[in-house]
Amino acid sequence: MLRTKSPSRYLRIDGPPTHTMREDDLATRVVDHYEAVHDDAEIRLEEPYDADGRRGLVDVYVRTRTPERVDHVIELKGDAAIRRATGANEVLRQYRRAERYFYGDSRHAIRPKLSRSGPAVHLLLLFAPTPTCVHHVATHASLYESVAVNARIDDVAAVRKVAFLTELGGGPADLGFLSVNGDASFGSPAFLEAVPSGSRLEESLRGVDDDLVDI
Repeated sequence: MLRTKSPSRYLRIDGPPTHTMREDDLATRVVDHYEAVHDDAEIRLEEPYDADGRRGLVDVYVRTRTPERVDHVIELKGDAAIRRATGANEVLRQYRRAERYFYGDSRHAIRPKLSRSGPAVHLLLLFAPTPTCVHHVATHASLYESVAVNARIDDVAAVRKVAFLTELGGGPADLGFLSVNGDASFGSPAFLEAVPSGSRLEESLRGVDDDLVDI
């Protein structure tokens, strides 16, 4: 049984929106969201994994029951993480490392279930809707768009989602994820139509060079 860890050490944003967001701010919003939409969500922050010496951490690990077990393995990227990274390849290496080794740790092992009707694992790479993160994704859009949606982990169906967090100004249940590796590519008419009007993401997109995205 997972033990739910309190997110109290993560700072909550109660004031007006700023142009930067830290990963602890994002974690608070994500934790609040899963607690709001899943009565039985079990949540761990900075969850470690160790697969035969291949160690790492994922920012948020959520286990839900539908009624079968469904996992959400979440990597969060705020401004500081993007500035530290050497580029999109480094960000994607970290994301793929978690996919490859997280379930190699026996504490996280997951098994096929005939009664499960959908993916058992959701592998999420979520960016803050800030100018820094938007510019980073816009600059490396082709790499992020190339992340295949469908995956398999230990013969269990999984899906990958690379997305911006949206609706940060709403209630916890309103938090959204606007994908860049799905049917609508970054900057496409369908993608732009899905951007919430008046949102941080819309504001950040307007600040990106016209040769990267035309909004």
